[in-house]
Amino acid sequence: MEIGIFTKVFSRPTLEEVLDAVQATGLRPVQFNMESTGLLPMPDEIPAGLARRIRDEITARGLAIASLQGTFNMSHPDPEARRAGLRRLRVLAEICETLGTSIIAICIGTRDRENMWRHHPENTTPEAWRDMTACVREAVRMAEDVGLTLALEPEVTNIVDSADQARRLLDEISSPHLKITMDAANLFHAGELPRMAKILDHAFALLGRDIILAHAKDIQHDGEAGQEPAGKGLLDYPRYLSLLKKHGFTGTLLLHGLSEEEVPGCIAFLREKLSTLGG
Repeated sequence: MEIGIFTKVFSRPTLEEVLDAVQATGLRPVQFNMESTGLLPMPDEIPAGLARRIRDEITARGLAIASLQGTFNMSHPDPEARRAGLRRLRVLAEICETLGTSIIAICIGTRDRENMWRHHPENTTPEAWRDMTACVREAVRMAEDVGLTLALEPEVTNIVDSADQARRLLDEISSPHLKITMDAANLFHAGELPRMAKILDHAFALLGRDIILAHAKDIQHDGEAGQEPAGKGLLDYPRYLSLLKKHGFTGTLLLHGLSEEEVPGCIAFLREKLSTLGG
């Protein structure tokens, strides 16, 4: 597996300066966010020639786009909000071939109207699951049309809040174009940290064969998504990384949830842990 990073970790006035900052870390793969070009993360349109420019600048620096960020609230209670998200997702899907990536990271979301990563009490209703799965099906049909893979991430605050729910969704959709982003820091409901080893083992037993991306951040509290820099919290990284290796993951381990100043220390931490695995 190879360490990568989100481009949005680096705030710069221009695309070229963002990519220069990534290159300076010594990392190669990135998850690209359209904000790094000055656009919205999910733009309504992309200027002609921009995708080729991104690819040229990426290539010139010896970088590669492992995935494109395409997150919107796929569980939003307003149907028009979901339809708008799908339209914008197609805009991103249409530039993936030019960018040189075949993976878009998605967010299953919640019934919260303002924050797609905030828990909402209606997340567990049948209506929420119905609306979400309909949106995911439409997104997967789009991915199938253009030969892309969508990577969903189980998160404790979302409708898909566990490995069990992620397995349920994968089985219901039943498409090779829907896979998993594994972020171990996002798996623990309130009171579950003492059972970390069992929960990690269970998650990988259910999802290991479908993991296409992995995240590297950390957690200080259960019951919420982890937002600590990798190595600065309570996550059992030796177990997490060994499970990725055991289940044959050879993709990109993406750093996020950290400041630019924390990047060098987190890279060193991950490299040291991976070296003990021979990876």
